[in-house]
Amino acid sequence: MMKLYQFETCPFCIKVRNKLDELGLDYETIETPRDRDKRTKVKELTGQILVPVLEDNDGTVVYDSSRIVEYLDEQYGN
Repeated sequence: MMKLYQFETCPFCIKVRNKLDELGLDYETIETPRDRDKRTKVKELTGQILVPVLEDNDGTVVYDSSRIVEYLDEQYGN
């Protein structure tokens, strides 16, 4: 299952969740710690500490909401 590392109220994360929902994709949301020093998984995946970060089923990792939406359209859109 896809994993979305996010903050629930982040507008960029909401944008990605809306795209995932629009495409009817199953995904798990993982709340990222607010403390930047504790964002070890996000940093491990991307080398940076910002959200949203999408980890696809095949291990592909994409960050930045616009890049994630573009990726989802390319991979799962009509």
